[in-house]
Amino acid sequence: MSRLPFVLMSAAACAALFAAASPGVATESARLMPAPATIEQHAPRYETAVFAGGCFWGVEGVYDHVDGVVSATSGYAGGARGTATYDQVSSGNTGHAESVRIVFDTNKVSYAQLLRIYFSVVADPTELNRQGPDQGTQYRSAIFPQSPAQERVARAYIAQLGTAHAFPRQIVTRIERSGLFYPAEAHHQNFMARNPRYPYIVANDQPKVEALRRLFPGNWRG
Repeated sequence: MSRLPFVLMSAAACAALFAAASPGVATESARLMPAPATIEQHAPRYETAVFAGGCFWGVEGVYDHVDGVVSATSGYAGGARGTATYDQVSSGNTGHAESVRIVFDTNKVSYAQLLRIYFSVVADPTELNRQGPDQGTQYRSAIFPQSPAQERVARAYIAQLGTAHAFPRQIVTRIERSGLFYPAEAHHQNFMARNPRYPYIVANDQPKVEALRRLFPGNWRG
């Protein structure tokens, strides 16, 4: 059996569980988080961010609609190059998280604003080692700073959200310094854009994109 049909069946199985699973922030419960108090100005015009927040299809799909994002690539972060394949990462034993590498234009969107979008619509930061119907360490909520400045901004924002009691439970999003990123297989790239009617996408990821459009009209790119 080829890789793609297996992936699709796995996602379909997850979609079937969606109704019984915690909906997370991807549904109507998505809320606009406070604006970050710490925003560092960066010299380079183009920067890279790496975020993990459940299945990478939806994370990539959201950031593809953010004005100023040059590219969003699905892949794996947090583990070694030799185990950065879907088959191995899916075991939950490689240390990787399904992640997305985002290249963005700092003249149009800041790293702090990407974080605000992440915590508002991309992931539920109170779920430990899962997001919605997807369970395992490979679906953890994690931020992989690509510079000391990004780490400072991320830590400050998580602390700010905690102090503000922005969520009803403790934020468990991890900040991980092992930020090496390995692109996923070709059939995972642009999956949401290529398969907008796929059941898993409709149930789990389209609501995130709609929440982005609703909550961040100034950052929206259709």
